[in-house]
Amino acid sequence: MADQPIRSRSTRAYQERPDYKILFEPTARRIRVAFNGTIVADTTRAMLMLESKHLPVYYLPLEDIRQDALTRTEHRSHCPFKGDAVYWTVTVGDRSAENALWAYPDPFVEAPDLRGYAAFYWDRMGAWFEEDEEIFGHPRDPHHRVDTIRSRRQVDVILAGETIATSRDSVFVFETGMRTRYYLPRSAVRPDILMPSDTKTVCPYKGRASYHTVRLGDRTLRDLVWYYPQPTAACAAIADLVCFYEEKVDAVRVASGDGA
Repeated sequence: MADQPIRSRSTRAYQERPDYKILFEPTARRIRVAFNGTIVADTTRAMLMLESKHLPVYYLPLEDIRQDALTRTEHRSHCPFKGDAVYWTVTVGDRSAENALWAYPDPFVEAPDLRGYAAFYWDRMGAWFEEDEEIFGHPRDPHHRVDTIRSRRQVDVILAGETIATSRDSVFVFETGMRTRYYLPRSAVRPDILMPSDTKTVCPYKGRASYHTVRLGDRTLRDLVWYYPQPTAACAAIADLVCFYEEKVDAVRVASGDGA
């Protein structure tokens, strides 16, 4: 377009890191962003950035972001692969998120054409939605799979030389780039060892997780077990099942077949 600036070059960064990738893909999903209880962005024209060594990021057309909520600031940052970023503070009512929105008005020519798009810092906003489903943590990568598969193979959890959980009715979670996780019914765990915990985490694929601390004899292992009380619809099979950190117990033994 004639009114767009000439994009500058960053040949050196790409020469030094020829394996560095930035994918900029359209999504058909309606994306909404809320701050202080108000929708500040609403678009069906979002782009998803998948960048080496970074979490996925939604870039939204600037014209689909409420301009009355934005105040341009003097803050700047530099990315050797994308260029120089400018920033806005987001204000709704009595709350502000300083420098919470950024854009690359003149991105490097080697980078995707980011002109006209802007991105929010995820954790500085109040809530994010894909269509009418709230999403957590960061956008979901369409190339990332999470498969929840029920299995009757026996699973035993060993801690301090004792079997503290055993099940023949579990859900195995196979997730791209992750080790297999084994979600067990609560009835499969020794009832005297699970203690409440206030810890909460989020997963963009599975939802909001809660935790249990395990107390076994004189040992206390904080947040050794997690579970999803209300997982996403795609992972409904793991609702309220418990999963042990395999890295923090003696062993999680999984039978190779129907036998133990």
